[in-house]
Amino acid sequence: MDKSKKFLEDNKDRFLEELFELIRIPSISSIADHKPDMVRMAEALKASLLAVGVDKAGVFETEGNPVVYAEKIIDPSKPTVLVYGHYDVMPVDPIDLWDSKPFEPEVRDGKIWARGADDDKGQSFMHVKAFEAMVANNELPVNVKFMLEGEEEIGSPSLGKWCADNKDMLTADTILVSDTGLIAQDIPSITTGLRGLSYVEVKVTGPNRDLHSGLFGGAVANPANELAKMIAGLTNEDNYITIPGFYDDVIEVSAEERALMAKAPFNLEEYQKAIDIKSVSGEKGYSSNERTGIRPSLDVNGIWSGYTGEGAKTVLPSIAQAKISMRLVPNQDNLKISKLIKDHLESNAPDYIKVEVTPLHGGQGYVSPIDLPAYVAADKAYTEAFGKRPVPVRSGGSIPIISTFETVLGTKSILMGFGLESDAIHSPNENYPLFNFYKGMETIVNFYKYFAEEMK
Repeated sequence: MDKSKKFLEDNKDRFLEELFELIRIPSISSIADHKPDMVRMAEALKASLLAVGVDKAGVFETEGNPVVYAEKIIDPSKPTVLVYGHYDVMPVDPIDLWDSKPFEPEVRDGKIWARGADDDKGQSFMHVKAFEAMVANNELPVNVKFMLEGEEEIGSPSLGKWCADNKDMLTADTILVSDTGLIAQDIPSITTGLRGLSYVEVKVTGPNRDLHSGLFGGAVANPANELAKMIAGLTNEDNYITIPGFYDDVIEVSAEERALMAKAPFNLEEYQKAIDIKSVSGEKGYSSNERTGIRPSLDVNGIWSGYTGEGAKTVLPSIAQAKISMRLVPNQDNLKISKLIKDHLESNAPDYIKVEVTPLHGGQGYVSPIDLPAYVAADKAYTEAFGKRPVPVRSGGSIPIISTFETVLGTKSILMGFGLESDAIHSPNENYPLFNFYKGMETIVNFYKYFAEEMK
């Protein structure tokens, strides 16, 4: 693969400019006004894939945003890798916290600054360019298929059915995904587990209109106050989730596995400093890594009610709302958890308010065995690129469609991510180090070499 790696080095500036063109398309899947941008983004990816040497590429309609599919079959008897990525991105609010325009990428301090720089345009594009390098130098050792979707950030609601409808086309020996991260630039890691997700919206309604807080305050229940009480009651003083039945299906990780996880490098002081907090908080009896890797959690993602504009307006609001996400561990069913919180909040609502809980989206957790040929190949690929073996880790994040791939396609996924915690994905000032962008492409090229060997 030496020619391919030289090709990557010689063309890295061009690759960066091509990535910037894709980042400039504001493909925000959760905002309806950006529907035309989703289509434009899909067409741009199709053009990019055709330009790098796939045999065919197409934009496929779904019930939601389109899927881009492409393939290059060098020999039907050889192993096949299906590359998965997503081209949709998170909203950019609050816009005033960005240091530069979110869809006008800039390079500063050795990093790409833009929405989608890491999640997942930058990471997905590494695969396109690694593929280009191998094809251009006649070093592609396996068949490659691409499946790039536009709904990951809203739970991939259309992709499962699309996969089922196109199961034969998507046949592969492994699914290769770069939508996770590294422990650090000098500590490579492979994600072996993902948490599941249940995401709901809670609406509390009191009086039929906003009321004067002086004339009615103390006599009429305030939906904002009541919602705050309800949310506070969802966890106890030990940060244990109090929803009845929530932990019924949680599999406790053995002391032996917890001891192995504890070997992963983690500096608590640096962790706290990076996000400017004095101390960490979480479920009692577990470390920070365990809280985000092997334990479920519950968080308010947004809350709003009443008057929030400049100055004062003394109202008792009619409605209060919140969005709540629950990260789940493997074996917890997201549909069951969504029903549990819905039943819990609605059935315990006092008669002076009305509570409605609406599940929005979710997905199952996922665990990848470390004895798979794809994992062995990834282990060797990182070792060659970084000069040290990667550490297997469980991620606190969720990629809901990964478990669906296993159920629908019968194929295991290997999670080769290159992002960093400091990349601020989903937040203002998302960024992606150039080192990771270029090192990622090199590592992906290595993966193909070793995967072909492991599958012989």
